[in-house]
Amino acid sequence: MAESWHGNYDTGSPSDDSHKFERLHIEPIYDAFFCPLTKQVMRDPVTLENGQTFEREAIEKWFRECKESGRKLVCPLTLKELKCADLKPSIALRNTIEEWNARNEAAQLDMARKSLNLSSSESEVLLALKFVQQICQKTRSNKHVARNAGLIPMIVDMLKSSRKVRCKALETLKTVVEDDSDNKELLADGDTVRTIVKFLYHEQSKEREKAVSLLYELSKSEALCEKIGSINGAILILVGMTSSKSDNILTVENANKTLQNLEKCENNVRQMAENGRLQPLLTQIREGPPETQLSMSNFLGELVLDNDVKVIVAKSVGSALINIMRSGDMQSREAALKALNQISSCEASAKVLIEAGILPSLVKDLFIVGANQLPMRLKEVAATILANVVSTDYDFDSILVGPDQQTLVSEDIVHNLLHLISNTGPAIESKLLQVLVGLTSSPSTVLSVVAAIKSSGAIISLVQFIEASQKELRVASIKLLQNLSPHVGQELADALRGTVGQLGSLIKVISENISITEEQAAAIGILAELPERDLGLARQMLDDGAFELVHSRVLKIRQGGSKGGRFVTPFLEGLVRVLARVTLVLADEQGAVSLCRELNLAALFIELLQANGLENVQMSSAAALENLSQESKNLTRLPELPTPGFCASVFSCFSKPPAINGLCRLHRGTCSLRDSFCLLEGHAVEKLVALLDHTNEKVVEAALAALSTLLDDGLDIEQGVMVLCEAEGVKPILDVLLEKRTENLRRRAVWVVERLLRSDEIAYEVSGDPNVSTALVDAFQHGDYRTRQTAERALKHIDRLPNFSGVFPNAG
Repeated sequence: MAESWHGNYDTGSPSDDSHKFERLHIEPIYDAFFCPLTKQVMRDPVTLENGQTFEREAIEKWFRECKESGRKLVCPLTLKELKCADLKPSIALRNTIEEWNARNEAAQLDMARKSLNLSSSESEVLLALKFVQQICQKTRSNKHVARNAGLIPMIVDMLKSSRKVRCKALETLKTVVEDDSDNKELLADGDTVRTIVKFLYHEQSKEREKAVSLLYELSKSEALCEKIGSINGAILILVGMTSSKSDNILTVENANKTLQNLEKCENNVRQMAENGRLQPLLTQIREGPPETQLSMSNFLGELVLDNDVKVIVAKSVGSALINIMRSGDMQSREAALKALNQISSCEASAKVLIEAGILPSLVKDLFIVGANQLPMRLKEVAATILANVVSTDYDFDSILVGPDQQTLVSEDIVHNLLHLISNTGPAIESKLLQVLVGLTSSPSTVLSVVAAIKSSGAIISLVQFIEASQKELRVASIKLLQNLSPHVGQELADALRGTVGQLGSLIKVISENISITEEQAAAIGILAELPERDLGLARQMLDDGAFELVHSRVLKIRQGGSKGGRFVTPFLEGLVRVLARVTLVLADEQGAVSLCRELNLAALFIELLQANGLENVQMSSAAALENLSQESKNLTRLPELPTPGFCASVFSCFSKPPAINGLCRLHRGTCSLRDSFCLLEGHAVEKLVALLDHTNEKVVEAALAALSTLLDDGLDIEQGVMVLCEAEGVKPILDVLLEKRTENLRRRAVWVVERLLRSDEIAYEVSGDPNVSTALVDAFQHGDYRTRQTAERALKHIDRLPNFSGVFPNAG
């Protein structure tokens, strides 16, 4: 028999392979088996009236052609006319042929089985596989024969052979198991499916193409879906293939259809979601039975999602989850809340949930008391979702959340939040504080929340959280107080000034020598917003060493010793504002003067004028230098003149004061930057002049205010003008006047220009500039009372008004 197998096959002629097994017959073949028309063994033999037998399909085609061509109906073999076209089935012949085929195919399968081993040549194995594939394609019963002959495990063994054999084996297996659940079950036994999955990792190969096609066929069996999904990496690689750009369209389509079949198993749906194919999970949440919705919602709550994906999920199942949260049992509500917590942590997805109507349900869950109320652990989840939602840029004043037309910022809603904060544990307290942080971060809602907090008298209670041991709670309270501080500064100052120690706790937060955190930036922000001229607060900060600490943190940042990413700038801005506060109480607190001298703050503020890109730092530094400079005339050491002699007391010609070298031109005494904060000695004038063309008008105003101290009454104004001329500051000051950027700037500029025009030389130069004259006339006509008064004097200096005009009473 083996000789017969080899002798009848020429493996070098692949084009003829499909007919080789049909020509190999173990038993003799009879002529009566062949159809005279097709020359092939008949499958459905029928007999004509003249006794001739043909394949039914072939003779029907012959009769059809005769009719269509208008020819007489004749027998194709005898060419004699037939009286009728009746076809009589040849049952006996058909049964004989079927028995002959069965015996031959069994024998042929047996020969194929003998070739299916790793010791056979590649060509023998390929021929055997091809024959098995062809024989199984003929009838479904042949697949049973192949199974009973033990061919399936033998074909599986061929997956260890050459690449060409592996591809053919995968293709043959697909044919063997197609539409046959028993064969599929047998194939899936053991590690065969795992082996098939491994071929998926062979990128851009025929094996990958054949393997995914076989897996698709296997996945049609619900019993095998769980097994395929249980193989590590199977779903991951299939999901990746669905978006592949390198695989052919059929391979991608088969991967996609395989996954669709695998969706029958919940575990597979979870794996798909973990690997980025979320739609099956979302469909189950939307359309599945309650127990499936519960399971899938729970799983969604555990997934880690990218922000873009959160938006997709919110759009797909946001409404369904909100409905479950409203009307489900407690277990389902818990699952929905956890899922909503997961997808609400991105601004875009949170907005989708707001539009889906989540707010009323959240508020109800937080405040409801009774049989259907949430346990505290779930109220914490609800509070977290609400905190996520209110951190978005949304008009919460327009969304109704209560039965009496309340919004989130209605007084009773805010009072309820404050009540919960005071009567729950730290975990939920921190989330509720974050809700208030979100509502006070928006200019459109902050005033309503501030009013409600004031009416509840909750400031002192909120301040106490600064001392909380739980960091999340402490951070949330500090951020809230920072948002409130511009609106309740005095109330905050009063609370912090007490003996309880919250001010010390804030300072402790600022002092932590770590990478700069959001908590530290918020803490210094609170101190920066407190009333600047609160002497009691300044004294307490002096006593607590707060200014020394702030100074050390500023130096460390300037020296590059602090890290903190996006929080460095707000932290530094707050530090400088707080440090500048000490310059406001110089006249009332000798300790403040001593501190400024000891730390040489004037020099630091002059250095910070050049902190380009940090406008708030430059503005605060210029304002601090204004305060320091105003105090200079009180701190300058005036020279001790010798007592006049007898002649000088009698004869005035001898009373001329002696010349003393080294005195300050402005203050007429001994000055220094450290001790008397003299801007001239500190070479600050040029740096302040440089800020007059800054794009931020508040920086310009602060710099001009500091420069104006050089022209104050009690100083040598003529020398002050000369100092500004030497620093090339006259033109920038005139430019500020001409630009008319803000009313405050105009008022300040008019005052400085009037002082400059007291110099005859400058007045002469300016009188020829019509733009300056026009700007002064405009200030004279449209400014406030004091500005108009100052502008009048300035116009007199350039002879635009007569000296006797007297529109305003003379004033200094």
